[in-house]
Amino acid sequence: MGRNTRKRRSSMATKAVAASAALALGGGGLIWANFYASAHESNSSGQNETKAANAAVQVATISCPDVGQKLTSVPNGAKQGVASELANLDKQITEAYARLASTRQAQAGDPGFVQNAIVGPLKEKRGATIDRIRINIQRSGGQFDNSLSQLAACTTQAANNANAGQQNGGQQNGGQQQGGQQNNGGQQNGGQNNGGQNNGGQQNGGQNNGGQQQGGNGGQGGNGPVASDFVDITKVQANVKAKPRKNNRASNGTFTASCGVNANKNFNTDNVIVAPGVTNGAHHTHDYVGNQKINAFSSNNTFLQGGTSCSNKSDLSSYYWPVLRLQNGTQEFDQNRDGGGKEGNVGKILTAKQAEIKYVGSPKSKVVAMPQFLRIITGDAKTTTNGLANANAHWSCTGFENKVQLTEQYPICPKGSSVVRSFAFQSCWDGKNADSANHRSHVAFADANGNCQNGFKAIPQLTMRLVYDVPAPVIQNGQVKNAYAVDGFPEQLHKPSTDHDDFISITKNNLANKIASCINRGQRCQ
Repeated sequence: MGRNTRKRRSSMATKAVAASAALALGGGGLIWANFYASAHESNSSGQNETKAANAAVQVATISCPDVGQKLTSVPNGAKQGVASELANLDKQITEAYARLASTRQAQAGDPGFVQNAIVGPLKEKRGATIDRIRINIQRSGGQFDNSLSQLAACTTQAANNANAGQQNGGQQNGGQQQGGQQNNGGQQNGGQNNGGQNNGGQQNGGQNNGGQQQGGNGGQGGNGPVASDFVDITKVQANVKAKPRKNNRASNGTFTASCGVNANKNFNTDNVIVAPGVTNGAHHTHDYVGNQKINAFSSNNTFLQGGTSCSNKSDLSSYYWPVLRLQNGTQEFDQNRDGGGKEGNVGKILTAKQAEIKYVGSPKSKVVAMPQFLRIITGDAKTTTNGLANANAHWSCTGFENKVQLTEQYPICPKGSSVVRSFAFQSCWDGKNADSANHRSHVAFADANGNCQNGFKAIPQLTMRLVYDVPAPVIQNGQVKNAYAVDGFPEQLHKPSTDHDDFISITKNNLANKIASCINRGQRCQ
Protein backbone atom coordinates (compact mmCIF):
# COMPACT_ATOMS: atom_id res chain seq x y z
CA MET A 1 0.00 0.00 0.00
CA GLY A 2 1.09 3.60 0.37
CA ARG A 3 4.04 2.76 2.60
CA ASN A 4 4.87 -0.69 1.29
CA THR A 5 8.34 -1.57 0.20
CA ARG A 6 8.21 -2.03 -3.54
CA LYS A 7 10.58 -3.70 -5.97
CA ARG A 8 12.26 -1.38 -8.42
CA ARG A 9 11.41 -1.80 -12.07
CA SER A 10 14.29 -2.68 -14.33
CA SER A 11 15.72 0.09 -16.49
CA MET A 12 14.23 -1.70 -19.48
CA ALA A 13 10.80 -1.53 -17.95
CA THR A 14 11.27 2.10 -17.09
CA LYS A 15 12.02 2.89 -20.69
CA ALA A 16 9.14 0.83 -21.94
CA VAL A 17 6.31 2.45 -20.05
CA ALA A 18 5.91 6.16 -19.42
CA ALA A 19 6.04 6.81 -15.72
CA SER A 20 4.34 10.12 -16.36
CA ALA A 21 0.93 8.79 -15.52
CA ALA A 22 -0.12 11.35 -12.97
CA LEU A 23 -3.61 10.52 -11.81
CA ALA A 24 -6.16 13.01 -13.07
CA LEU A 25 -8.88 13.90 -10.61
CA GLY A 26 -12.00 11.82 -10.78
CA GLY A 27 -10.73 9.06 -13.00
CA GLY A 28 -13.18 7.13 -15.06
CA GLY A 29 -11.05 4.07 -14.60
CA LEU A 30 -7.82 2.14 -14.72
CA ILE A 31 -7.20 -0.43 -17.40
CA TRP A 32 -4.71 -3.22 -16.83
CA ALA A 33 -2.74 -5.13 -19.43
CA ASN A 34 0.49 -7.06 -19.77
CA PHE A 35 3.14 -5.12 -21.68
CA TYR A 36 6.27 -6.56 -23.22
CA ALA A 37 8.74 -3.78 -23.80
CA SER A 38 11.68 -3.58 -26.15
CA ALA A 39 14.92 -1.77 -25.50
CA HIS A 40 17.64 -0.69 -27.91
CA GLU A 41 21.03 -1.76 -26.63
CA SER A 42 24.48 -1.59 -28.13
CA ASN A 43 26.26 -4.88 -28.76
CA SER A 44 30.00 -5.46 -28.74
CA SER A 45 30.28 -4.58 -32.41
CA GLY A 46 28.78 -1.18 -31.84
CA GLN A 47 25.64 -2.01 -33.78
CA ASN A 48 22.21 -1.45 -32.24
CA GLU A 49 19.80 -4.29 -31.88
CA THR A 50 16.33 -4.58 -30.40
CA LYS A 51 15.82 -7.19 -27.72
CA ALA A 52 12.49 -8.26 -26.30
CA ALA A 53 12.34 -7.51 -22.61
CA ASN A 54 10.08 -10.32 -21.59
CA ALA A 55 10.47 -9.55 -17.91
CA ALA A 56 9.87 -5.89 -18.53
CA VAL A 57 6.68 -4.44 -17.17
CA GLN A 58 4.52 -6.93 -15.35
CA VAL A 59 1.32 -4.94 -15.52
CA ALA A 60 0.41 -1.49 -16.87
CA THR A 61 -2.60 0.73 -16.37
CA ILE A 62 -4.49 3.45 -18.11
CA SER A 63 -5.98 6.26 -16.06
CA CYS A 64 -9.01 8.08 -17.46
CA PRO A 65 -10.19 11.30 -15.73
CA ASP A 66 -13.69 11.20 -14.25
CA VAL A 67 -15.59 13.94 -16.05
CA GLY A 68 -18.62 13.64 -13.77
CA GLN A 69 -16.67 14.75 -10.71
CA LYS A 70 -15.73 17.97 -12.51
CA LEU A 71 -19.29 18.96 -13.40
CA THR A 72 -20.56 21.51 -10.91
CA SER A 73 -23.70 22.74 -12.67
CA VAL A 74 -26.03 21.07 -15.17
CA PRO A 75 -29.33 22.72 -16.23
CA ASN A 76 -32.47 20.69 -15.51
CA GLY A 77 -33.18 20.28 -19.21
CA ALA A 78 -29.77 18.70 -19.77
CA LYS A 79 -29.59 16.37 -16.77
CA GLN A 80 -30.88 13.22 -18.45
CA GLY A 81 -28.74 13.69 -21.56
CA VAL A 82 -25.62 14.43 -19.53
CA ALA A 83 -26.22 11.42 -17.25
CA SER A 84 -26.52 9.18 -20.31
CA GLU A 85 -23.28 10.49 -21.77
CA LEU A 86 -21.43 10.09 -18.48
CA ALA A 87 -22.64 6.50 -18.43
CA ASN A 88 -21.26 6.14 -21.97
CA LEU A 89 -17.83 7.18 -20.67
CA ASP A 90 -17.97 4.36 -18.12
CA LYS A 91 -19.11 1.92 -20.78
CA GLN A 92 -16.24 2.91 -23.07
CA ILE A 93 -13.70 2.22 -20.32
CA THR A 94 -15.32 -1.14 -19.59
CA GLU A 95 -15.13 -2.08 -23.27
CA ALA A 96 -11.50 -0.97 -23.49
CA TYR A 97 -10.73 -3.03 -20.40
CA ALA A 98 -12.28 -6.10 -22.02
CA ARG A 99 -10.21 -5.48 -25.14
CA LEU A 100 -7.03 -5.29 -23.09
CA ALA A 101 -7.84 -8.57 -21.41
CA SER A 102 -8.45 -10.33 -24.72
CA THR A 103 -5.41 -9.08 -26.67
CA ARG A 104 -2.50 -10.20 -24.54
CA GLN A 105 -0.80 -11.98 -27.43
CA ALA A 106 -0.98 -8.89 -29.61
CA GLN A 107 0.43 -6.78 -26.78
CA ALA A 108 3.32 -9.22 -26.36
CA GLY A 109 4.25 -8.88 -30.03
CA ASP A 110 3.83 -5.13 -30.37
CA PRO A 111 4.83 -2.70 -27.61
CA GLY A 112 2.80 0.02 -29.30
CA PHE A 113 -0.40 -2.03 -29.51
CA VAL A 114 -2.10 -0.66 -26.39
CA GLN A 115 -1.46 2.95 -27.34
CA ASN A 116 -2.37 2.57 -31.00
CA ALA A 117 -5.24 0.11 -30.80
CA ILE A 118 -6.82 0.92 -27.46
CA VAL A 119 -5.72 4.18 -25.81
CA GLY A 120 -5.80 6.30 -28.96
CA PRO A 121 -9.27 5.18 -30.10
CA LEU A 122 -10.53 5.51 -26.53
CA LYS A 123 -9.44 9.16 -26.48
CA GLU A 124 -11.37 9.81 -29.68
CA LYS A 125 -14.52 8.21 -28.30
CA ARG A 126 -14.23 10.11 -25.04
CA GLY A 127 -13.64 13.38 -26.87
CA ALA A 128 -16.83 12.92 -28.89
CA THR A 129 -18.80 12.02 -25.77
CA ILE A 130 -17.54 15.04 -23.85
CA ASP A 131 -18.54 17.22 -26.79
CA ARG A 132 -22.06 15.81 -26.64
CA ILE A 133 -22.12 16.73 -22.94
CA ARG A 134 -21.15 20.27 -23.95
CA ILE A 135 -23.96 20.42 -26.52
CA ASN A 136 -26.52 19.15 -24.00
CA ILE A 137 -25.53 21.79 -21.45
CA GLN A 138 -25.35 24.71 -23.87
CA ARG A 139 -28.64 23.85 -25.57
CA SER A 140 -30.31 24.12 -22.16
CA GLY A 141 -28.77 27.52 -21.51
CA GLY A 142 -25.94 26.36 -19.27
CA GLN A 143 -22.27 27.22 -19.26
CA PHE A 144 -19.74 24.58 -20.25
CA ASP A 145 -16.21 24.61 -18.89
CA ASN A 146 -14.10 24.07 -22.01
CA SER A 147 -11.25 22.68 -19.92
CA LEU A 148 -13.33 19.49 -19.57
CA SER A 149 -12.45 18.71 -23.18
CA GLN A 150 -8.90 18.07 -22.00
CA LEU A 151 -10.15 15.11 -19.96
CA ALA A 152 -10.56 12.90 -23.03
CA ALA A 153 -7.04 11.49 -22.92
CA CYS A 154 -6.15 8.47 -20.82
CA THR A 155 -2.57 7.81 -19.73
CA THR A 156 -0.60 4.59 -19.31
CA GLN A 157 1.36 3.80 -16.19
CA ALA A 158 3.10 0.94 -14.49
CA ALA A 159 1.40 -1.10 -11.79
CA ASN A 160 3.46 0.28 -8.94
CA ASN A 161 2.65 3.83 -9.98
CA ALA A 162 -1.05 2.99 -10.01
CA ASN A 163 -0.91 1.68 -6.49
CA ALA A 164 1.04 4.70 -5.31
CA GLY A 165 -1.54 6.99 -6.86
CA GLN A 166 -4.36 5.22 -5.12
CA GLN A 167 -2.66 5.35 -1.79
CA ASN A 168 -1.66 9.00 -1.86
CA GLY A 169 -4.59 10.84 -3.35
CA GLY A 170 -6.26 12.00 -0.18
CA GLN A 171 -4.94 9.81 2.54
CA GLN A 172 -5.12 12.58 5.12
CA ASN A 173 -8.75 13.36 4.54
CA GLY A 174 -10.43 10.31 5.96
CA GLY A 175 -10.91 11.37 9.55
CA GLN A 176 -12.12 14.79 8.62
CA GLN A 177 -14.69 13.31 6.27
CA GLN A 178 -16.00 11.10 9.00
CA GLY A 179 -16.87 14.15 11.05
CA GLY A 180 -14.86 12.74 13.89
CA GLN A 181 -16.10 9.21 13.43
CA GLN A 182 -13.43 6.62 12.93
CA ASN A 183 -10.94 7.15 10.26
CA ASN A 184 -7.63 5.89 9.20
CA GLY A 185 -6.99 5.75 5.51
CA GLY A 186 -5.26 2.44 6.09
CA GLN A 187 -1.95 4.28 5.97
CA GLN A 188 -0.82 2.92 9.28
CA ASN A 189 -1.43 -0.66 8.51
CA GLY A 190 -0.92 -3.10 5.84
CA GLY A 191 2.23 -2.58 3.87
CA GLN A 192 4.58 -2.78 6.78
CA ASN A 193 2.73 -5.75 8.21
CA ASN A 194 2.78 -7.78 5.03
CA GLY A 195 6.26 -6.87 3.96
CA GLY A 196 7.54 -8.41 0.78
CA GLN A 197 4.48 -10.56 0.37
CA ASN A 198 2.49 -7.54 -0.79
CA ASN A 199 4.52 -6.94 -3.89
CA GLY A 200 4.82 -10.58 -4.58
CA GLY A 201 1.10 -11.05 -5.04
CA GLN A 202 0.81 -8.12 -7.39
CA GLN A 203 3.73 -8.94 -9.62
CA ASN A 204 2.89 -12.59 -9.81
CA GLY A 205 0.37 -12.81 -12.59
CA GLY A 206 -1.75 -15.72 -11.48
CA GLN A 207 -3.61 -16.40 -8.27
CA ASN A 208 -5.44 -19.49 -7.19
CA ASN A 209 -9.00 -18.90 -6.06
CA GLY A 210 -11.52 -21.66 -5.80
CA GLY A 211 -9.16 -23.98 -7.62
CA GLN A 212 -8.97 -21.74 -10.65
CA GLN A 213 -5.63 -20.45 -11.83
CA GLN A 214 -6.03 -16.98 -13.24
CA GLY A 215 -3.76 -14.57 -15.04
CA GLY A 216 -3.79 -10.78 -15.04
CA ASN A 217 -4.02 -8.95 -11.77
CA GLY A 218 -5.04 -11.86 -9.58
CA GLY A 219 -8.47 -12.81 -8.33
CA GLN A 220 -10.96 -15.27 -9.73
CA GLY A 221 -11.95 -12.76 -12.41
CA GLY A 222 -8.39 -11.75 -13.26
CA ASN A 223 -8.83 -8.21 -11.93
CA GLY A 224 -8.08 -8.50 -8.22
CA PRO A 225 -7.95 -8.63 -5.34
CA VAL A 226 -4.29 -9.43 -4.69
CA ALA A 227 -2.38 -10.43 -1.57
CA SER A 228 -1.50 -6.85 -0.69
CA ASP A 229 -5.21 -6.03 -0.44
CA PHE A 230 -5.48 -8.12 2.75
CA VAL A 231 -4.04 -7.75 6.24
CA ASP A 232 -4.24 -9.75 9.47
CA ILE A 233 -6.18 -7.34 11.65
CA THR A 234 -4.49 -8.61 14.80
CA LYS A 235 -1.22 -7.15 13.47
CA VAL A 236 -2.57 -3.67 12.73
CA GLN A 237 -1.88 -0.87 15.17
CA ALA A 238 -4.95 0.81 16.71
CA ASN A 239 -5.97 3.78 14.59
CA VAL A 240 -9.49 4.85 15.58
CA LYS A 241 -9.65 8.49 16.57
CA ALA A 242 -11.76 9.91 19.36
CA LYS A 243 -15.11 11.40 18.39
CA PRO A 244 -15.62 15.17 18.71
CA ARG A 245 -16.64 16.38 22.16
CA LYS A 246 -20.31 17.27 22.47
CA ASN A 247 -21.51 20.68 23.62
CA ASN A 248 -24.78 21.57 25.32
CA ARG A 249 -26.52 22.03 21.96
CA ALA A 250 -25.78 18.50 20.77
CA SER A 251 -28.58 16.34 19.38
CA ASN A 252 -28.14 13.08 21.27
CA GLY A 253 -30.99 10.87 20.06
CA THR A 254 -30.99 8.04 17.56
CA PHE A 255 -33.50 6.59 15.11
CA THR A 256 -33.04 2.95 14.05
CA ALA A 257 -34.46 1.64 10.77
CA SER A 258 -35.02 -2.13 10.67
CA CYS A 259 -35.03 -2.98 6.98
CA GLY A 260 -33.53 -6.47 6.76
CA VAL A 261 -30.42 -7.81 5.04
CA ASN A 262 -31.76 -8.34 1.50
CA ALA A 263 -32.58 -11.97 2.22
CA ASN A 264 -35.02 -11.82 -0.71
CA LYS A 265 -32.08 -11.11 -3.05
CA ASN A 266 -33.27 -7.81 -4.49
CA PHE A 267 -30.32 -7.08 -6.81
CA ASN A 268 -29.59 -4.97 -9.85
CA THR A 269 -26.59 -3.36 -11.55
CA ASP A 270 -28.21 0.05 -12.05
CA ASN A 271 -27.57 3.28 -10.19
CA VAL A 272 -30.50 5.66 -10.44
CA ILE A 273 -28.56 8.45 -8.71
CA VAL A 274 -25.62 8.71 -11.10
CA ALA A 275 -27.04 7.01 -14.20
CA PRO A 276 -30.83 7.46 -14.33
CA GLY A 277 -32.42 5.76 -17.31
CA VAL A 278 -29.30 3.68 -18.02
CA THR A 279 -29.39 -0.09 -17.57
CA ASN A 280 -26.24 -1.46 -15.89
CA GLY A 281 -25.11 2.07 -15.06
CA ALA A 282 -23.15 0.81 -12.03
CA HIS A 283 -21.34 -2.05 -13.82
CA HIS A 284 -21.59 -4.01 -10.57
CA THR A 285 -24.33 -5.57 -8.46
CA HIS A 286 -26.02 -3.83 -5.51
CA ASP A 287 -27.90 -5.17 -2.51
CA TYR A 288 -31.12 -3.20 -1.92
CA VAL A 289 -33.08 -2.84 1.32
CA GLY A 290 -35.86 -0.41 2.07
CA ASN A 291 -37.62 0.60 -1.13
CA GLN A 292 -38.24 -2.52 -3.23
CA LYS A 293 -38.73 -0.97 -6.67
CA ILE A 294 -35.56 1.05 -7.22
CA ASN A 295 -33.87 0.67 -10.59
CA ALA A 296 -32.48 2.89 -13.33
CA PHE A 297 -35.96 3.93 -14.41
CA SER A 298 -37.34 4.89 -11.00
CA SER A 299 -37.91 8.58 -10.30
CA ASN A 300 -39.40 11.01 -7.81
CA ASN A 301 -42.74 10.28 -9.48
CA THR A 302 -42.56 6.55 -8.76
CA PHE A 303 -40.51 6.25 -5.55
CA LEU A 304 -43.56 6.30 -3.29
CA GLN A 305 -45.04 3.30 -5.14
CA GLY A 306 -42.18 0.96 -4.31
CA GLY A 307 -43.17 -0.63 -1.02
CA THR A 308 -40.53 -1.26 1.62
CA SER A 309 -38.67 -3.99 3.49
CA CYS A 310 -38.48 -1.70 6.54
CA SER A 311 -40.62 -2.46 9.59
CA ASN A 312 -41.71 1.18 9.65
CA LYS A 313 -43.87 1.29 6.53
CA SER A 314 -43.52 5.07 6.31
CA ASP A 315 -39.84 4.54 5.47
CA LEU A 316 -39.63 3.98 1.72
CA SER A 317 -36.04 5.18 1.58
CA SER A 318 -33.62 3.27 -0.61
CA TYR A 319 -30.48 1.92 1.03
CA TYR A 320 -28.16 0.14 -1.39
CA TRP A 321 -24.52 -0.97 -1.51
CA PRO A 322 -22.23 -3.17 -3.66
CA VAL A 323 -22.49 -6.86 -2.87
CA LEU A 324 -19.62 -8.70 -1.19
CA ARG A 325 -18.43 -11.88 -2.89
CA LEU A 326 -16.37 -14.88 -1.86
CA GLN A 327 -14.12 -15.77 -4.79
CA ASN A 328 -14.38 -19.52 -4.34
CA GLY A 329 -15.15 -20.54 -7.91
CA THR A 330 -18.93 -20.39 -7.47
CA GLN A 331 -20.81 -19.64 -10.69
CA GLU A 332 -23.39 -17.12 -9.52
CA PHE A 333 -26.65 -16.30 -11.32
CA ASP A 334 -24.91 -13.31 -12.97
CA GLN A 335 -21.79 -15.19 -14.07
CA ASN A 336 -22.51 -14.46 -17.75
CA ARG A 337 -24.24 -11.10 -17.32
CA ASP A 338 -23.29 -7.45 -17.51
CA GLY A 339 -22.27 -6.16 -14.11
CA GLY A 340 -21.41 -9.69 -13.02
CA GLY A 341 -18.96 -12.17 -14.48
CA LYS A 342 -18.78 -10.36 -17.82
CA GLU A 343 -17.20 -7.45 -15.94
CA GLY A 344 -14.99 -9.34 -13.51
CA ASN A 345 -17.43 -9.42 -10.58
CA VAL A 346 -17.39 -13.13 -9.79
CA GLY A 347 -17.86 -15.60 -6.97
CA LYS A 348 -20.52 -16.34 -4.39
CA ILE A 349 -22.60 -13.33 -3.31
CA LEU A 350 -22.59 -13.12 0.49
CA THR A 351 -25.65 -11.87 2.35
CA ALA A 352 -24.90 -9.89 5.50
CA LYS A 353 -26.04 -11.56 8.71
CA GLN A 354 -26.70 -8.10 10.17
CA ALA A 355 -27.53 -4.79 8.50
CA GLU A 356 -27.84 -2.06 11.11
CA ILE A 357 -29.19 1.27 9.86
CA LYS A 358 -29.22 4.13 12.32
CA TYR A 359 -29.62 7.92 12.15
CA VAL A 360 -27.63 9.86 14.74
CA GLY A 361 -27.35 13.51 15.72
CA SER A 362 -24.70 16.24 15.66
CA PRO A 363 -22.26 16.78 18.54
CA LYS A 364 -22.59 20.55 18.09
CA SER A 365 -26.17 21.40 17.13
CA LYS A 366 -29.74 20.33 16.57
CA VAL A 367 -30.55 18.75 13.21
CA VAL A 368 -33.04 19.70 10.52
CA ALA A 369 -35.16 17.11 8.73
CA MET A 370 -33.84 15.59 5.53
CA PRO A 371 -35.68 16.89 2.46
CA GLN A 372 -37.82 14.47 0.47
CA PHE A 373 -35.82 12.64 -2.22
CA LEU A 374 -32.43 13.73 -0.86
CA ARG A 375 -29.73 11.67 -2.55
CA ILE A 376 -26.38 10.93 -0.90
CA ILE A 377 -23.47 8.81 -2.11
CA THR A 378 -20.75 8.19 0.46
CA GLY A 379 -17.36 6.88 -0.57
CA ASP A 380 -15.92 6.65 -4.07
CA ALA A 381 -16.28 3.65 -6.36
CA LYS A 382 -13.26 4.83 -8.38
CA THR A 383 -10.51 5.42 -5.84
CA THR A 384 -8.05 3.35 -7.86
CA THR A 385 -8.16 6.24 -10.32
CA ASN A 386 -9.26 9.21 -8.21
CA GLY A 387 -7.16 8.67 -5.12
CA LEU A 388 -8.59 8.62 -1.63
CA ALA A 389 -9.94 12.17 -1.33
CA ASN A 390 -13.55 10.94 -1.31
CA ALA A 391 -12.91 7.45 0.06
CA ASN A 392 -15.15 6.53 2.99
CA ALA A 393 -14.69 2.77 3.24
CA HIS A 394 -14.34 1.28 6.71
CA TRP A 395 -13.44 -2.39 7.10
CA SER A 396 -12.96 -4.13 10.44
CA CYS A 397 -13.78 -7.27 12.41
CA THR A 398 -16.14 -7.81 15.32
CA GLY A 399 -14.18 -7.26 18.50
CA PHE A 400 -11.86 -4.78 16.77
CA GLU A 401 -14.21 -2.03 15.58
CA ASN A 402 -13.29 0.42 18.34
CA LYS A 403 -9.58 -0.14 17.69
CA VAL A 404 -9.00 -0.66 13.97
CA GLN A 405 -10.77 0.64 10.87
CA LEU A 406 -9.23 -0.01 7.44
CA THR A 407 -9.78 1.85 4.18
CA GLU A 408 -7.10 0.41 1.90
CA GLN A 409 -7.14 -3.25 2.93
CA TYR A 410 -9.59 -6.03 3.64
CA PRO A 411 -9.22 -7.51 7.13
CA ILE A 412 -8.33 -11.12 7.79
CA CYS A 413 -10.32 -11.73 10.97
CA PRO A 414 -9.34 -14.22 13.69
CA LYS A 415 -11.44 -17.31 14.38
CA GLY A 416 -14.83 -16.40 15.83
CA SER A 417 -14.73 -12.83 14.47
CA SER A 418 -16.83 -11.55 11.55
CA VAL A 419 -16.02 -9.03 8.78
CA VAL A 420 -17.66 -5.61 9.24
CA ARG A 421 -18.26 -2.90 6.64
CA SER A 422 -19.41 0.42 8.10
CA PHE A 423 -20.37 3.80 6.69
CA ALA A 424 -21.07 7.21 8.18
CA PHE A 425 -22.72 9.42 5.57
CA GLN A 426 -22.29 13.15 5.06
CA SER A 427 -24.19 14.97 7.82
CA CYS A 428 -24.28 18.56 6.50
CA TRP A 429 -26.71 19.79 3.81
CA ASP A 430 -26.75 23.01 1.80
CA GLY A 431 -30.39 23.63 2.78
CA LYS A 432 -31.55 23.88 -0.83
CA ASN A 433 -30.80 20.95 -3.10
CA ALA A 434 -31.75 17.29 -2.98
CA ASP A 435 -28.91 16.49 -5.40
CA SER A 436 -26.09 18.19 -7.30
CA ALA A 437 -24.42 17.78 -10.68
CA ASN A 438 -21.54 15.72 -9.26
CA HIS A 439 -23.80 14.18 -6.56
CA ARG A 440 -21.49 15.53 -3.84
CA SER A 441 -21.62 19.33 -3.64
CA HIS A 442 -25.05 19.56 -1.95
CA VAL A 443 -23.88 17.61 1.13
CA ALA A 444 -20.67 17.63 3.14
CA PHE A 445 -18.96 16.08 6.13
CA ALA A 446 -18.73 17.99 9.38
CA ASP A 447 -15.25 19.25 10.21
CA ALA A 448 -12.94 17.54 12.70
CA ASN A 449 -14.76 19.27 15.58
CA GLY A 450 -18.19 18.18 14.35
CA ASN A 451 -19.31 21.55 12.90
CA CYS A 452 -20.98 22.12 9.54
CA GLN A 453 -19.23 24.81 7.48
CA ASN A 454 -20.11 27.29 4.72
CA GLY A 455 -23.70 27.81 5.83
CA PHE A 456 -24.55 24.10 5.63
CA LYS A 457 -27.08 22.70 8.12
CA ALA A 458 -26.74 19.59 10.25
CA ILE A 459 -29.07 16.75 9.22
CA PRO A 460 -29.51 13.32 10.83
CA GLN A 461 -26.37 11.38 9.99
CA LEU A 462 -27.12 8.05 8.37
CA THR A 463 -24.82 5.29 9.62
CA MET A 464 -24.75 1.69 8.42
CA ARG A 465 -23.02 -1.41 9.74
CA LEU A 466 -22.95 -4.62 7.69
CA VAL A 467 -21.66 -7.83 9.32
CA TYR A 468 -20.64 -10.93 7.33
CA ASP A 469 -19.49 -14.44 8.05
CA VAL A 470 -16.52 -14.76 5.70
CA PRO A 471 -14.02 -17.65 5.61
CA ALA A 472 -10.60 -16.18 6.40
CA PRO A 473 -8.38 -15.65 3.33
CA VAL A 474 -4.94 -17.27 3.42
CA ILE A 475 -1.78 -15.61 2.08
CA GLN A 476 0.77 -18.07 0.72
CA ASN A 477 3.84 -17.27 -1.38
CA GLY A 478 2.57 -13.83 -2.23
CA GLN A 479 -0.82 -15.11 -3.36
CA VAL A 480 -4.22 -14.96 -1.71
CA LYS A 481 -6.44 -18.02 -1.44
CA ASN A 482 -10.11 -17.88 -0.45
CA ALA A 483 -10.23 -14.16 -1.29
CA TYR A 484 -13.30 -12.01 -0.80
CA ALA A 485 -13.97 -8.64 -2.40
CA VAL A 486 -16.55 -5.94 -2.87
CA ASP A 487 -18.12 -5.57 -6.32
CA GLY A 488 -16.92 -2.65 -8.40
CA PHE A 489 -16.21 -1.24 -11.83
CA PRO A 490 -14.06 -3.87 -13.57
CA GLU A 491 -11.03 -1.61 -13.99
CA GLN A 492 -11.00 -0.66 -10.30
CA LEU A 493 -9.43 -4.01 -9.38
CA HIS A 494 -11.74 -4.73 -6.43
CA LYS A 495 -9.73 -2.50 -4.11
CA PRO A 496 -11.18 -2.22 -0.58
CA SER A 497 -11.11 1.58 -0.77
CA THR A 498 -13.70 1.54 -3.58
CA ASP A 499 -16.43 0.47 -1.14
CA HIS A 500 -19.33 2.94 -1.14
CA ASP A 501 -22.96 3.27 -0.13
CA ASP A 502 -25.99 4.96 -1.69
CA PHE A 503 -29.11 6.46 -0.17
CA ILE A 504 -32.31 8.18 -1.27
CA SER A 505 -34.52 9.63 1.47
CA ILE A 506 -38.13 8.71 0.69
CA THR A 507 -40.66 9.04 3.51
CA LYS A 508 -44.36 9.55 4.11
CA ASN A 509 -46.59 10.41 7.07
CA ASN A 510 -44.18 13.13 8.22
CA LEU A 511 -41.49 10.54 9.07
CA ALA A 512 -38.53 12.79 8.17
CA ASN A 513 -39.65 15.38 10.72
CA LYS A 514 -40.29 12.67 13.31
CA ILE A 515 -36.73 11.36 12.87
CA ALA A 516 -35.24 14.84 13.36
CA SER A 517 -37.47 15.55 16.36
CA CYS A 518 -36.57 12.24 18.02
CA ILE A 519 -32.86 12.92 17.62
CA ASN A 520 -33.15 16.52 18.85
CA ARG A 521 -35.04 15.37 21.97
CA GLY A 522 -32.35 12.82 22.82
CA GLN A 523 -34.70 9.84 22.45
CA ARG A 524 -34.13 6.32 21.08
CA CYS A 525 -36.72 5.68 18.38
CA GLN A 526 -37.46 3.32 15.54
